[in-house]
Amino acid sequence: MELLSLCSDLSARKSKYFKEIQAVLRALYYANFVHMSLEGLFPIEKWLFSTRSVLNMLNEQDYIFLIGKQDIQKYRKGEIIFKEGMMPSGLYYIHSGKVKKYKKGATGKEQIIYVANKGELIGYHAILSEERHQDSAAVLEESLISFIPKEDFFEILQRNPQFATSLLKALSHEFTVFVNNISAFSDASAAERLAIALIVFREKSKAGLSYGETIVIDISRSDLAGIAGIAKENVIRLLKEFKAEGMIKTQGRKIWIQDIEKLVRRSNRN
Repeated sequence: MELLSLCSDLSARKSKYFKEIQAVLRALYYANFVHMSLEGLFPIEKWLFSTRSVLNMLNEQDYIFLIGKQDIQKYRKGEIIFKEGMMPSGLYYIHSGKVKKYKKGATGKEQIIYVANKGELIGYHAILSEERHQDSAAVLEESLISFIPKEDFFEILQRNPQFATSLLKALSHEFTVFVNNISAFSDASAAERLAIALIVFREKSKAGLSYGETIVIDISRSDLAGIAGIAKENVIRLLKEFKAEGMIKTQGRKIWIQDIEKLVRRSNRN
């Protein structure tokens, strides 16, 4: 009887451990599905700036001097950080949220050049070139941002050669990103442009998420049109097509990518 009881106990434990292992595997599978890497699917590095890595060159003392000691200001959605034509007195560090960099055409239509998010610097091009801002920056969602006086920025450049070298590399990479954007969008269809915009913005929306959290693209159709460089009406029509094909689902302005591989194929950039 004792042997039978022992066997029964072992069987129960095995079943319990098996269920626990299954739960862990399911969680890992879900996390991998939600945060699926684009490696081997889409050349995402050609679409993103690398200023976040530049800050890794700062030691603790320099980081505190450049960023840690600065006040943090809350910006509401739609607030302007700087405008094209303004003379810069410093640059900005994004603690949280997203910021669009854009230019306006003669008709007032916005062309969004880049979307910066958590951990990135903006506004340094005009500081380095000692020129007026060549674009504008506005907040896409509630954000926490620090203003960095240009004097502090130049002091760090002088006393930290690794930071200066890393920033130079980042600027060179940005040229690659801009060339890639111009090249890709010059011959891309409206559907391909929108697919690219969704893939890149999805990657931006990962910032700050933990495994298991769903990636949500929360953006207005006007801003999505500005990123893709197509009319808002085309964005609305194509999103319905993408939804019917099972690539995305939507609720209000929010978008969830359901099939990233199919979306990459639609972008024609894999």
